[in-house]
Amino acid sequence: MAVSNDVRRGALEMTMAMLISGTVGWLVVSSQQSSQNVVFFRCLFGGATLALACAALGLFRRKLFTWRMLALATLGGVAIVINWVLLFAAYSRASISMATTVYSTQPFMLIALGAFVFRERVTASTIAWLAIAFAGLVLVVKVEPAVLAVPGQYLQGVALAAGAAFLWAVSSIITKYLKSTPPHLIALMTAATGVVMLAPFVRFDALPTSAVHWLQLATLGVVNTGVMYVLLYGAIQKLPTAMTGALSFIYPVVAIVVDRFAFGQKLAWVQVLGAVLILLAAAGVNLGWRIVPIRRYSST
Repeated sequence: MAVSNDVRRGALEMTMAMLISGTVGWLVVSSQQSSQNVVFFRCLFGGATLALACAALGLFRRKLFTWRMLALATLGGVAIVINWVLLFAAYSRASISMATTVYSTQPFMLIALGAFVFRERVTASTIAWLAIAFAGLVLVVKVEPAVLAVPGQYLQGVALAAGAAFLWAVSSIITKYLKSTPPHLIALMTAATGVVMLAPFVRFDALPTSAVHWLQLATLGVVNTGVMYVLLYGAIQKLPTAMTGALSFIYPVVAIVVDRFAFGQKLAWVQVLGAVLILLAAAGVNLGWRIVPIRRYSST
């Protein structure tokens, strides 16, 4: 079956978006800023980039800005902004590799919320994948990594990453109610919400003093937020859901590789096994792999 040019372009955009996303942890840790400072400047620089993208796409139309849209987008934005603060705080405590791996439990958080909010049916295979992911999580938290920026706070970092994954799922549920709103506009609203939310908490007495650290924050906002979201949403519009899910696993792999080479992060074999189980389970859910066969009833 021939692959259309749109699908090829979407696959390239998705791959680029995930490669960019995989470097977020490195930029966050290298910037040497508090998590709230990092998220504030990510929203500030990213929001400016997304505003230009929305203007270029002609999305600043009054009919798109209803009170319902503004309320829901702001609520989802609050969840995503706190999600970023928790995840970035987890990097220095549980390492980029482990925080990213635990954060990859997002699909299960979303499934649980979907079952609770929308009464969506959960299959036996999904429950089996959840059990595998939980086993992986138990292995991940069993041993503290050998190289940590903040020794002794590993379990706290794991908890922060899990909390971030839950808030991502909350935001996804809210976004389901914004189907008629262009995703670029939702991302812009998230950035704007973050600027307003975090402005009172920014540590202006501890801003970067070097051009390198400012460049890292600007890159995080412009490239890893603005450009990444434009690529990501462009890809989602072109790709089949299964391909989108498959390519999304480039992100944790890149994050783990970057953590290894940038910070010398060494994982115990038990943690490697746990990470593999979590990522395998997340892939199984995203791509609809069945462990438990569907029962077939024959009429007599």
